[in-house]
Amino acid sequence: MKKSIKWWIAGLALVGAMASCRTLPDADKLPETTSKTNPTVENARGATLSKGQTSALLQRRWANATADLKQLAVLEEQATGLPLIAGNQVQLLFDGPATMREMMAAVRNATTSINLETYIFDQDPIGLQFSDLLMEKRRQGVTVNVMYDSVGTLGTPQEFFDRMRAAGINMLAFNPINPAKAKGNWSINNRDHRKLMVVDGRVAFTGGINISSDYANSSLFRSRRKPGNVDKNKVGWRDTHVKIEGPAVATLQWAFVDNWVSQEAGELPARDYFPRLSAAGDKFVRVLATDPGSNSEIYKSLMVAINEAKKSVHITSAYFVPDQQVVDAMIAAARRGVDVKLVLPGVSDHGLVMYAGQAFYEQLLAGGVKIYQLQVAVLHAKTAVIDGAWSTIGSANIDRRSFIHNYELNIVVIDPAFGREMESAFNEDLRDSKEVTLEQWRKRPWADRVKEWAARLTEYWI
Repeated sequence: MKKSIKWWIAGLALVGAMASCRTLPDADKLPETTSKTNPTVENARGATLSKGQTSALLQRRWANATADLKQLAVLEEQATGLPLIAGNQVQLLFDGPATMREMMAAVRNATTSINLETYIFDQDPIGLQFSDLLMEKRRQGVTVNVMYDSVGTLGTPQEFFDRMRAAGINMLAFNPINPAKAKGNWSINNRDHRKLMVVDGRVAFTGGINISSDYANSSLFRSRRKPGNVDKNKVGWRDTHVKIEGPAVATLQWAFVDNWVSQEAGELPARDYFPRLSAAGDKFVRVLATDPGSNSEIYKSLMVAINEAKKSVHITSAYFVPDQQVVDAMIAAARRGVDVKLVLPGVSDHGLVMYAGQAFYEQLLAGGVKIYQLQVAVLHAKTAVIDGAWSTIGSANIDRRSFIHNYELNIVVIDPAFGREMESAFNEDLRDSKEVTLEQWRKRPWADRVKEWAARLTEYWI
């Protein structure tokens, strides 16, 4: 997220948030015991599988999984109220270049519809290339619907969006800054931070990557080069996205349609947005699409997974300003022998957020949590892998803004094979990170301590 935009949000959010402050769910009320043996699973037709069908499917797909994995899936369902969706193919995408290649290829192959939801849509080389491609598909008869956040795109000229609108693309500025332009319930503090694209109702992309040239250069991820051999002015942002095919795409499509309708922008042009989907893979996916009126499902999901961790909690977080309950859960996991490691920014596009997060470092380090700061690249990923089998990728940061005020979208993949891919990614990030030790941290300059204290005062709103 760009620094100027973050400052805009912080300032505007103060106006809306000072009137009333919402709180996160009470961790003591999260489920600790399971009410059934197996989680609820939906198939490609959206039907809930019977107990026998679920048991047989889990036996095939989770043949080597422990009973703990099933328990975690059930507890997460009890906390969020959302089922697992079977039969998906999930491809992990690293950094902007790989993601943009896949997204643009999907757009070029579109035949009926493209639904794009993004926080940032810049008028820069990547943004122009992407918008030109969308306009070309519209000329070919493909319906294109674009929803962009009005605060996230503050730095983008209106002419950029008007050009796409003139080409026949349906454009929606989410929650306009000017309340006179809002058609639905207006709230400057509630932003659409989701990153989602659904093509033909059959393939979806989601994660942390916006439409911007900030992501044009790959980070050092999976590079054989060492940080010292790289020009620091030329490295990119470290981020993660996923490409999904299978039944979960319908749920992601519904999240887009529902958000569009919530803005009272009128009905979407008639298209078959929900084609019949067949199983495309063997991954179980849970879709967590949250908004300011929801029950903090992303937060609950993360807390349950940390609380149930038996071996490892590996989190990569771009903007890390946790509440005390998250801190306590991480420390409790570390103290019961779980390997808790955090990869956090060493280079940030927003110092205020970084200092607010660093205010928790001493408590975390003293509690046995290991902290690493990613060097050279700007960290923007929001991912976690727990016990090598439970993974989440999405738009939500570990902060109150994401959990309470924003429209966010995360997916959870419960699968040991996918978990191994996530662990590999995490280990690559560790390679280019520097560990922060408690002894070293306690010797940091007093000027930094003052910045942490000041930033901590604003943590609710940033």
